[in-house]
Amino acid sequence: MKLLRSTLFEITYWLTTLFFGAICAILAIIPGKRMLGYGIFSYARVIAFLLRFVAGIRIDLRGTQHLSRTPSVLAAKHQSWGDPLIMVATIRPLAYVAGDHLVKYPLVGFILKKTGAVVLSNEGGAAARARIDEGMTRLKSDKRHVLIYPEGHLSAPGEKHPYKKGVFHLAHDLGRPVVPVATSLGLAWDRKSFIKRPRTVVVEFLEPITPGEDKDAFMRHLEETIEGRTAELIRAANGEA
Repeated sequence: MKLLRSTLFEITYWLTTLFFGAICAILAIIPGKRMLGYGIFSYARVIAFLLRFVAGIRIDLRGTQHLSRTPSVLAAKHQSWGDPLIMVATIRPLAYVAGDHLVKYPLVGFILKKTGAVVLSNEGGAAARARIDEGMTRLKSDKRHVLIYPEGHLSAPGEKHPYKKGVFHLAHDLGRPVVPVATSLGLAWDRKSFIKRPRTVVVEFLEPITPGEDKDAFMRHLEETIEGRTAELIRAANGEA
């Protein structure tokens, strides 16, 4: 049954992606970001529907009270290709910080540019900082929440990569709090496996953190918060104490 549901999900997922990719490319030609934003939101909502009713994956959203009307930086754990889709389907409107590996896809790069996304180098360091500086003026006048994945990589459940300091510079320069996001979605939608596992998984928004002047202390606190809560969610999902 899992194989059948996974196959049906893959087929509907890619058909939906191709359809909305074409639609969003057309919407990107229209002046302004509103219509394109609605198209991307609609795409993410359809994928969330397919996850629930085709793949059998329920998303338990927690901590949404931490999402105030005041724009914040959302620093999220990244376990699955479904992570950004769930975020886009949950939060509207939403701005993005994306890895430069995405711009090599013609339509994706074009759409990201039109949405005003800040594109970073996954190498981190000076290159990433320069990209953030380039988009900072635009983001300062933008009232959307900003989504960033501090690791810059997909991580299997229980795995983590070094957190990149771009999230600190982004939040500090914008003067916004950081809302950490923990998840267990990787238990159901593994980043490498074709099989989708029907189960309930959690996406949890945690208490906001205000970046101070101590970059290293902030990064330690952020990493401990996200990784600690993610580990708790995984243990709970696996029935561990």
